[in-house]
Amino acid sequence: MSRTENLVLTPVKQAQGTVTLPGSKSISNRALLLAALAEGETRLFGLLESDDTKVMKAALRQMGVSVEESDSALVVRGQMPFTHLKGDFFLGNAGTAFRSLTAALAFMGGEFTLSGIPRMHERPIGDLVDALRSAGADVRYLGNEGYPPLAIGKGALRAENCIRVKGNVSSQYLTALLMAAPLWTAVHQQPLHIEVEGVLISQPYIAITLAMMQDFGVSVQHEAWQRFTVPADAHYVSPGDFQVEGDASSASYFLALGAIGGGPLRIEGVGSASTQGDVDFAKVIQAMGAEVRFEAHAMEVRGVQVANGQRLKAFDLDFNVIPDAAMTAAALAMFADGPCTLRNIASWRVKETDRIHAMHTELQKLGAQVESGPDWLTVWPIAEGGWQYADIDTYDDHRIAMCFSLAAFSPVGVNILDPDCVSKTFPDYFSVFNRLVSA
Repeated sequence: MSRTENLVLTPVKQAQGTVTLPGSKSISNRALLLAALAEGETRLFGLLESDDTKVMKAALRQMGVSVEESDSALVVRGQMPFTHLKGDFFLGNAGTAFRSLTAALAFMGGEFTLSGIPRMHERPIGDLVDALRSAGADVRYLGNEGYPPLAIGKGALRAENCIRVKGNVSSQYLTALLMAAPLWTAVHQQPLHIEVEGVLISQPYIAITLAMMQDFGVSVQHEAWQRFTVPADAHYVSPGDFQVEGDASSASYFLALGAIGGGPLRIEGVGSASTQGDVDFAKVIQAMGAEVRFEAHAMEVRGVQVANGQRLKAFDLDFNVIPDAAMTAAALAMFADGPCTLRNIASWRVKETDRIHAMHTELQKLGAQVESGPDWLTVWPIAEGGWQYADIDTYDDHRIAMCFSLAAFSPVGVNILDPDCVSKTFPDYFSVFNRLVSA
């Protein structure tokens, strides 16, 4: 199917209505792998249907795991080890799939190659590979040292029961090791300790991993989020039914819509009971002047109407724990009453694109003054009369496209190039967006 070249969003003033979120990408891909490794049959409800989950499902099926679609659920029949321990896997730009499969296959033993699109081959994976090699896994680079593509061999897992991994580039490395750990303990029948070197970024994503491992029967202890212990008898057991939460990162765009489009806008699928750290983005827009009412699994937001000249309050915040949702805050800065600074966002540099560079470049196109550094971004609001109509490059990055949809609340509108890149996590985002907004 050909991709849409561009999407013109004409100026809008109001946002209100109700949206039901798609399933969380982070939870969906974790659930798929855990169900595949678990004893028994798991019925996954609310699973995200997107590019990232498609490549994970395809890889599991290629290894002989039964993954069957039904009207209401995805049914996975777990097995460990997998039936087919050879294969070449193309994983697109799905970081959650690439990192977690790398660790699981390295500990399972087999002959595999893992590759992706060119951008995936620019996203570092050396810290994870170093940790796996220290445990005796056979992981080799097929291109540049420290980056995919990778070859994985059978290896010989060592009995030393402590693995160290750096925590300051991506929390996905630690997540991958934690989820694969029961494969190591099954070989050695002793606990496995995983120690984080340096500062652990995106800690809420590790909390998701631990909660889901618990759901599948493996309880992990940790000491101040720096040392994790997986017990000797760890093995995954299906919970039977598993409900995937709505995506809290995707909720950020609708929280933002309500904050600048008046509202009320009701968001269903994630709320105060969420395990996802990105739900805390609601606190960011509260600090910017929006009102948010919380329910266990829903939120309702009311805000200002920027199209009528009202402004959000400026901010200066550390976004280390919610880096994905932070991008939405950068877009909201265009509508603030003063300069806004996002700090501790170095992880943006190694995402689907260099997001600090991308946000800097595209915000400037619209008329914003922007400054940035290795791990920070400052955006000055766009004054009345200063808005410029622009073609927004999206860098094959779903979050860039969704963030800049907010520029439709400018007096000139915006043109989003390659809008179909949102298929990574939210294929029908723009149809939902257009349903909620009005002139």
